[in-house]
Amino acid sequence: RHSEVTHIKIQNSGDYYDLYGGEKFATLAELIQYYTEQQGLLREKNGNVIELKYPLNCKDPTSERWYHGQVSGKDAEKLLTEKGKLGSFLVRESQSKPGDFVLSVLTHEEKPENADRRTKVTHVMIHHQDGKYDVGGGETFDTLSDLVEQYKKNPMVEKSGIVVHLRQPFNTTRINAANIENRVRELNKVADSSEKPKQGFWEEFEMLQQQECKLLYPRKEGQRPENKGKNRYKNILPFDTTRVELKEVDLDMPGSDYINANYIRNMHNEGRYAAESKVFIATQGCMQNTVIDFWKMVYQENTHVIVMTTKEMERGRNKCVRYWPDSDSTMDFGRISVKNIEEQNAQDYVLRELEVLCVDRSEPPRTIWHYQYLSWPDHGVPSESGGVLSFLEQINQAQNAIPGAGPIVVHCSAGIGRTGTIIVIDILIDIINRQGLDCDIDIPKTIQMVRRQRSGMVQTEAQYKFIYMAVQQYINKIQKRLDKEQVAFPYLFF
Repeated sequence: RHSEVTHIKIQNSGDYYDLYGGEKFATLAELIQYYTEQQGLLREKNGNVIELKYPLNCKDPTSERWYHGQVSGKDAEKLLTEKGKLGSFLVRESQSKPGDFVLSVLTHEEKPENADRRTKVTHVMIHHQDGKYDVGGGETFDTLSDLVEQYKKNPMVEKSGIVVHLRQPFNTTRINAANIENRVRELNKVADSSEKPKQGFWEEFEMLQQQECKLLYPRKEGQRPENKGKNRYKNILPFDTTRVELKEVDLDMPGSDYINANYIRNMHNEGRYAAESKVFIATQGCMQNTVIDFWKMVYQENTHVIVMTTKEMERGRNKCVRYWPDSDSTMDFGRISVKNIEEQNAQDYVLRELEVLCVDRSEPPRTIWHYQYLSWPDHGVPSESGGVLSFLEQINQAQNAIPGAGPIVVHCSAGIGRTGTIIVIDILIDIINRQGLDCDIDIPKTIQMVRRQRSGMVQTEAQYKFIYMAVQQYINKIQKRLDKEQVAFPYLFF
């Protein structure tokens, strides 16, 4: 502060962390978060308030995918026993001795005479002192990677006589946001053995695909005879648990509340919705017989922003029926009247200002912003992510400018591939904006969370890789901005 640095001692009693009195915390991260959010609690002896504002980011000690950061010993054991194989290993931060690390390995139990002995997780402390790493006596190493490579070739032996083999890394998908460039570099590496012809992005995406069978929730409404004709693709159906139900419909008419659409929210690990996150509706491209239902949904949900990521026709096939009138024209869709006020052509998209009115209600017309992205190629993904990031920035500005605006409606053709890609990128950007560059992000986990709400979101490895590229470019942009601010206002960052 004002070119001065203040040091505050944090005590680790072995049971908890605290500032030698005051509140007690299970982890260092929770302590820092608490005093960052509760401004005014930290004070010097003279009563001056110490504010925690700008974290000075510390990168992970390695970008290797076996490094799991702040995962606890208990969670490491759960991961390795449930999903690992004999010899699977990971490295994590030591929670009992911050600054040191722990090598956790799935090994045999201590019963060598029993051929059917069970597995257990062995934890080996890695000491970090004077820039060197060691496991207690013996050889020291310049990096964690050097240490791991040494013990992969030359296994350690426990006091009990059990040999600790490091056979295969148990890779994490969690990354520190500021370290994404190094992770992308790791994922782009070519496999170094003929036994594994592909790895990196392909490997992560394949693991994600294998988890799909665990996300098979009921889709009965979309399978009903009266609703089958409302699905653009007969097997791409909304989960019943998160589907959008149309209200104010004729209940005597079977299926009148059905539309192929799901709510998508950012959820915490425990399955609770993150209260601060925006809500999306992911839906299919309109068909001739679903346009009226589409506008019913938009009006019912108080949507003010619609995102369309496809052209009406691609490769000679209809991807979406036009559901808006020509410029300066009006069309009626059931009870909803839509007027196209203006169209603006940007580099990658068209922005339409639509005025929407419910004809049997005495309510003022609503302005709805329709963003149609035109630069997504018929095959694959855009060659660079800058256009999509600018597109999302405009969408969010429009959404944030309307107090109380309902969910953003996003669609392509099936409502899962491009739609899922756009939504996942936006969710990750929101997390980074809220928590800063020092936050942890997990792209596969985020996709899995979204897939629990609509099946098949993010369809291809190319889309999966594009999400990484978009997030990387967004983080690079923020880092450049922060670097400029730090040069302009250096004292703010002490």
